[in-house]
Amino acid sequence: MIPLQDRQHLVELIVQAHRDGASLYKACETAGMTLRTLQRWTIADGFIRCDARPQAQRPRPSHALSQAERAEVLRIANEPRFADQPPARIVPALADEGRYVASESTFWRILRAQGQAAHRGRAKAPQARRGPSTHVASGPRQLWCWDMTYLPAQIAGRWFYLYLILDLYSRKIVGWEVHEHDDACHAAHLVRRTALAEGIATQASKPVLHDDNGSTLKATTVLAMLHWLGIKPSYSRPHVSNDNAFVESLFRTAKYRPEFPARGFADLHAARDWAAHFVHWYNHEHLHSGIRYVSPAARHEGRDQAILAARHQVYERARQRHPSR
Repeated sequence: MIPLQDRQHLVELIVQAHRDGASLYKACETAGMTLRTLQRWTIADGFIRCDARPQAQRPRPSHALSQAERAEVLRIANEPRFADQPPARIVPALADEGRYVASESTFWRILRAQGQAAHRGRAKAPQARRGPSTHVASGPRQLWCWDMTYLPAQIAGRWFYLYLILDLYSRKIVGWEVHEHDDACHAAHLVRRTALAEGIATQASKPVLHDDNGSTLKATTVLAMLHWLGIKPSYSRPHVSNDNAFVESLFRTAKYRPEFPARGFADLHAARDWAAHFVHWYNHEHLHSGIRYVSPAARHEGRDQAILAARHQVYERARQRHPSR
């Protein structure tokens, strides 16, 4: 494979020899190439074609990252705080610190070149699946999603029960409790406590509480509490498992966190302690992909637009420093 500069020099020599009286055939033969190769290299206006083969040697682009910049990208991607995070979360996290190192695609390209582009984290690679919804939230405290999941104990056959309420608009966990038994009274208490914490009593329009068609939320105790609070219940369609996909996705995130005990929880206190730490991380530190990589708490409190605007300024300054990138 002959680099473009060498091709140009060789063609210039052949053209000069032809002007001096040599035939193109003989000039090409002397240069160690065929006349057909010369014709393939050149076009009508005399411009020299570069080698289009995938492994061709090409000149380094002027806007390419330097070796130091590539090393910095790799170093950042392997920091402990980013070790299990994809570039889609690394880039906005750096922007929140006022830094721009490289684009998401550049991170992936460098990681791929180093053999580090495999899916990061304990969970399987996510699949974009969302069930149909009959409710739309344009702000916080309009639509809540409810569900319960099992937390394994260290004793086989024993479980703890995590009750959770998610605000669909902000993805913030607005209410949660962990109990030793599944009881409708626990659910009613959680709904009441969440409504008080979120100030639902002062709202003219009450939120809708969506459930996966489970029996707990249909219990008389819970329905009476919802009626007293003015909250309208909503249920998934029968035999449709993905109508409550947002909370199911949250539970998946929780159980694949590195802190989730592989052998189960020692007691109720340990389960509640883990849940408290997870909820704090999820609400205040987790950059959620469904809300443009801001934390659920920031979106719930209306701080997301300022964060996104600040990121945009960081990206614009980086674009001005390197317009060709």
